[in-house]
Amino acid sequence: MIENDRYLPRLVDDIVDETLAVSGAVHMKGPKYCGKTWTSKHHCNSFYQLDLPDGDYRNLKLAKLDLGYALKGDNPRLIDEWQLLPAVWDAVRNTVDEEGRKGMYILSGSSTPKKESKPLHSGLGRIAPVSMRTMSLFESKDSDGTVSLKGMFEGRFVNTPMKDVQLDTLLDLTIRGGWPGNLGLNPSQAAKAMSVYARQICYEDLPAVDSSKDPARMMRVLRSLSRNESTLASRKVIARDMKEFDDDTISEDTVGEYISVLDRMCLIENQGAFNPNLRSSVRVGKTPKRHLTDPALAISALGLTKEMLLDDLNTFGFMFEAMCERDLQIYAYVNDGNLYHYRDGKNREIDAVVEMPDGRWGAFEIKLGAGAIEEGAKSLKDMDALIRDDPNGRPPEFLAVICGMSSAAYMREDGVYVVPITSLGP
Repeated sequence: MIENDRYLPRLVDDIVDETLAVSGAVHMKGPKYCGKTWTSKHHCNSFYQLDLPDGDYRNLKLAKLDLGYALKGDNPRLIDEWQLLPAVWDAVRNTVDEEGRKGMYILSGSSTPKKESKPLHSGLGRIAPVSMRTMSLFESKDSDGTVSLKGMFEGRFVNTPMKDVQLDTLLDLTIRGGWPGNLGLNPSQAAKAMSVYARQICYEDLPAVDSSKDPARMMRVLRSLSRNESTLASRKVIARDMKEFDDDTISEDTVGEYISVLDRMCLIENQGAFNPNLRSSVRVGKTPKRHLTDPALAISALGLTKEMLLDDLNTFGFMFEAMCERDLQIYAYVNDGNLYHYRDGKNREIDAVVEMPDGRWGAFEIKLGAGAIEEGAKSLKDMDALIRDDPNGRPPEFLAVICGMSSAAYMREDGVYVVPITSLGP
């Protein structure tokens, strides 16, 4: 392990260790600047950084001449930004095959290679994936984790008074986002950093991932996805939105191509649809809920300031929902669960569903203000009743309203949990 006294522990740390113990190599996937390199260095004993600019990218040039420069070193050996030289993937796979040892390599990267440069082999059974995301509020120490997602599934919940959280604080946390480099920045500084990040994605990173795509159009796609954050917008809706707001006539297929590139850059984190019925004929929607990897990116792409969000609480509500679902995604992942949403044929919805490996699931409504808790609880109870009335339905283990502003984490008389986002943890 390479020591770093500035390293902030991440929830995936245990997953990385567990995966190294059973696999020859680990593939760390995640968006640029989410902390992959720091976390990977925390778990390695030597590293080779392909994108190091020293000496006119000497490391990359040497590895192109002889892959041994990248591969030889104390295990686990980290090869950072491996996608710059896709041959590294096949070389690691072959080395793992030949030596048969566990925990040999960590491959870290923020995108997949160009189609024409993809590795020959999948790495299945040799190179195990670990997904990293931006930081949750628990990881950034903005949530005390009093309420545990795992605990709710196990029936462990204690009513706990909380320090009042102001709208101003929630705005700051959402604008800052979960990028480690943004910790300690004020909202205007964080917004500036994210603006630079968005432009870098489109004008510097995109050509390396897919040179056939237009950077200016990618920025417009990014803006459209941001306007439709936390919605079920189809490619058709995105195309129509781009025509209306940016005067860009684009086909649905082309929209799909640009979204696919963003997915390869780990900048899309869509929330799949959930079906609580085992064998029911009830029509359930299959459209995913759209998310960028962090709401701060969406806020930046739209050029929104703190003052603008205060004047448009409807838009902020969508961004707050995205932040809550980002955290649920992270907490679900480290508990081997998955995050979904639910909508039936009559447009009845559940904002977020966490399903565990054994099929148990919990339902969440997300509300910014305490005044909407009653509405959220009623919606959950109504959906719960409908599911329980279906002979093939799988009822949830619990119902919970995640809110922004509440003076306590508590269980209501009707059994619904009320959980401030600043009290939620894994």
